[in-house]
Amino acid sequence: MATTNDLKNGMVLKLEGGQLWSVVEFQHVKPGKGGAFVRTKLKNVLSGKVVDKTFNAGTKVETATVDRRGMQFSYKDGADFVFMDTQTYDQMPITPEVVGDAANYLLEGQECTVAVYEGNPLFIELPAAVELVVEYTEPGVQGDRSTGGTKPARLETGYEIGVPLFITTGEKIKVDTRSGEYLGRVNS
Repeated sequence: MATTNDLKNGMVLKLEGGQLWSVVEFQHVKPGKGGAFVRTKLKNVLSGKVVDKTFNAGTKVETATVDRRGMQFSYKDGADFVFMDTQTYDQMPITPEVVGDAANYLLEGQECTVAVYEGNPLFIELPAAVELVVEYTEPGVQGDRSTGGTKPARLETGYEIGVPLFITTGEKIKVDTRSGEYLGRVNS
């Protein structure tokens, strides 16, 4: 148990019949009149739904002990993704629903953090940016080196993003895993 005064971003709370909610942001508010309160933005760990919730300051909230483990993506087994714990070398199959959009950026050997609650994987956190090779993109038109325009490019994971016109097939690029945006070339 904790109180709303102890809230931190990333903390996981157990609310409303055992549902798990992750704290996205919070703000302590002390109005001139009346009691202080805490305004929060919470994200449902399983569904991804984000809600705003207000608590009175000092209210007791139940926290969930979520174990964040460093894991490495090993291989795909049917539909499931198999991850290996980098400490114990135990393997854990994770369903595509839990992996979610992270699947667009996963390569064998990719390091990430897996949040586990009572033995069940909840979600996967990737690094903010990953380096991937462009598997295929249309050649840019000669003289078309100005800024602005983009074209589709298929990455080695099979995911398609928009890249600048000067990017060619076989180049290694940096991609933002939160937005799926092109961040730049990787000089090898």
